[in-house]
Amino acid sequence: MSRRGLFSEERSAEVVVDSFGDGTGPRLREILSSLVTHLHAFVKEVQLTDEEWRVGVDFLTATGQSCNDVRQEFILLSDVLGVSTLVETINHRALDDTTEQTVLGPFHMVESPDRELGANIALDGGGEQCLVTGRVTGPEGTPLAGATVDVWQANADGFYDVQQPAIQPHRNLRGLFRTDEDGRFWFRTIVPRFYPIPDDGPVGVLLERTGRHPNRPAHMHFIVAAEGYQPVTTHLFVDDSAYLDSDVVFGVKESLIRQFVVIDDPDRAAKLEFDSPYRAVHFDVTLSQEGERMVASS
Repeated sequence: MSRRGLFSEERSAEVVVDSFGDGTGPRLREILSSLVTHLHAFVKEVQLTDEEWRVGVDFLTATGQSCNDVRQEFILLSDVLGVSTLVETINHRALDDTTEQTVLGPFHMVESPDRELGANIALDGGGEQCLVTGRVTGPEGTPLAGATVDVWQANADGFYDVQQPAIQPHRNLRGLFRTDEDGRFWFRTIVPRFYPIPDDGPVGVLLERTGRHPNRPAHMHFIVAAEGYQPVTTHLFVDDSAYLDSDVVFGVKESLIRQFVVIDDPDRAAKLEFDSPYRAVHFDVTLSQEGERMVASS
């Protein structure tokens, strides 16, 4: 006599899915059912061995144990497998005339300090001086006054402040700005450089075993928001940076690459309290109105 509720190789996923009780919410049921179905299909496809299963469990355990207040190894794992960028892409499909979204990254873990327009966020004095200008608008070009522009980046050695709390000044290379009446913003900083993601943990082992480098191309992070509009989490990439075509977290999008031009003008540099020459980049951000991206992705 056959007992259809018993676990078997052929019906493994079906039996597990059927075990979910009536109290399981519809969305949770949908997600878990798909996860179990795909996971069981993967195990059967590769014929996973006992030893390989133990290695996988050990890897995930080590990943969790590597997480702390300033490091999120599971986000790194999601990043290097392309899952973070895929989730961002699916959930924030940009309209043709709006700024593209990309990954948040693991280092937006502290609040950026409020700063006046034009402030210098490079507090440690290192790196190549750079002026960043831009404008925040709606999809029709309407300037968005009072929009918030949250920026953060690594220093000239490729480290964020939270990675070097005993070395870098407090909240170095971070700032929260508000656009003027014309939607414009500007601040002083340094040209970012490429850097490796933390690769001294389980994710680094995974990269090494798969012949991949750990580097991200040079970039600045932005979160731009305005009332009545969809916020955007994005990057500004340096056009001559290494690794643009092989970003370890797959975050580069063509529309986000900009030229950081050299400005050799002592008078302009003096007004900025810069040496001459310095670098400058312009980065406009266009936000979609609330609900527009949801319509675009349906």
